[in-house]
Amino acid sequence: MSDSVTEPAAEQPNPSRIFDTLNAHQQSAALRGAIELGFFTQIAQGHTTAADLAHACGGDPRATRIVCDYLVIHGFLAKDGDQYALTPESAAFLDEQSPRYMGSMAKFINSKELLDSFRDVAELVRRGRTLLAGSGTVETEFEGWVEFARSMAPMMTPAAQLIGALAAQRSPGPIRVLDIAAGHGLFGVEVARQNPQASVTALDWGKVLAVAEQNAARAGVSDRYALLPGDALSIDYGVGFDLVLATNFFHHFDRDTCVSLMRKMAGCLNAGGYVVTLEFVPNEDRVSPPASAAFAMTMLASTPAGDAYTFAEYEAMWSEAGLTQSELHQAPPTPQQLIISQA
Repeated sequence: MSDSVTEPAAEQPNPSRIFDTLNAHQQSAALRGAIELGFFTQIAQGHTTAADLAHACGGDPRATRIVCDYLVIHGFLAKDGDQYALTPESAAFLDEQSPRYMGSMAKFINSKELLDSFRDVAELVRRGRTLLAGSGTVETEFEGWVEFARSMAPMMTPAAQLIGALAAQRSPGPIRVLDIAAGHGLFGVEVARQNPQASVTALDWGKVLAVAEQNAARAGVSDRYALLPGDALSIDYGVGFDLVLATNFFHHFDRDTCVSLMRKMAGCLNAGGYVVTLEFVPNEDRVSPPASAAFAMTMLASTPAGDAYTFAEYEAMWSEAGLTQSELHQAPPTPQQLIISQA
């Protein structure tokens, strides 16, 4: 009788991940379509069968059923018999009546420009820069930033609240704040909202600042909210600021441009002033955490030379710009990180 032990068979390679990834465009397309049609909002209001939902949204019953089943498969809806229901995630973020609604961000993330930027990754690698015209998303007066300001604000609210709280704790009392590439303006607005003695100057292209101005008015801080229209790369920032906000900005540029911008920011600070950077900051391995590390791919596709920089790289760039002390902080519940830099 043999005493040999049979080794378990080695797990065979499975092509499912390849198949799923090559078909992943269907998931984003189905989700965007459902958002545009108002599926999630209508289901929340009681239109829970395919026929009823199709009538409410002006769709074909068969097509509605197929898309809803597809959304069930991918975890965006639940199903019991012929009744569809929202998952907790969809109820929180995809029902337009929810205070945490984020469906609007599909208009920017799945915009024609950003989808076009990924149309040929092989050619992206050959060129080493965006396939979009000109400088892509950093082209002067890029129209997509107006849509970004309008549609991405809900996604940015948690980070804005975190930065507002940090600034209120770190710098209570009268402070002057410069919000670079303000976009929707929520970061500066939140600092002003949480500190009644803070005054904010928002810098961005004029059309984008119109959105920030509206958000400042809604928050009741218009009397402490000034606009500085222009290009952050070339405009004079002025002096006398206690806090500079650089949120989701540096990743668009190469290292030399980042250092040049950082020098300008450092130069506009009062003694004891500091810069808060909000970014996707990968670990040194550049593959973790996933959301921060993967953002480099977005920059490859949409900019000439942008990247997701590590904290060591940010620390070195800020030091070169004259702010030699940098601290890294997580920014829960967002997937991003905060860097606080000062002299």
